[in-house]
Amino acid sequence: MLKIQEIRELIKLVDQSSIDEFSYEYEGSKIKMKKHGVEKSMVESVQTDVPVQTPSLPAMPGGQNSEPKMDAAAMKESKQEEDKDTANLHKIVSPMVGTFYASSSPEAEAYVKAGTKVSKDSIVCIVEAMKLFNEIEAEVNGEIVEILVKDGQLVEYGQPLFLVKPE
Repeated sequence: MLKIQEIRELIKLVDQSSIDEFSYEYEGSKIKMKKHGVEKSMVESVQTDVPVQTPSLPAMPGGQNSEPKMDAAAMKESKQEEDKDTANLHKIVSPMVGTFYASSSPEAEAYVKAGTKVSKDSIVCIVEAMKLFNEIEAEVNGEIVEILVKDGQLVEYGQPLFLVKPE
């Protein structure tokens, strides 16, 4: 049987991920989690349709939500600026769904930090899937510019993990 802390961690991981439903069965015990309250909407602009996932926000006094709203033009401009910033950078992506670990153990130092020089075969992190710890390599010679995920975070297939400035 899972301990309450382990169940809390599972809830946290499912909540942070993009999955809507999670089931776990072990030695006759079953846990099933479903997310509710996530609305999906489409923001249309002249050239493209951009799907946007907007979680329900708690109402602020006066009936206003705590997060400012962006119109389609502002979102498009923000996306274009972000694309320009990362256009020359290589993205190291997760090859599987799993849990991201920055180091080989909780006591060990992280494999890489922002500013670390890496080669193609340098190990940059571990993605744990189904109790298997998979070492992820840099795939390119360069310098780590940004780490896009947190240690212990659930990651999806194809999700960018690092931005690398190639040499």
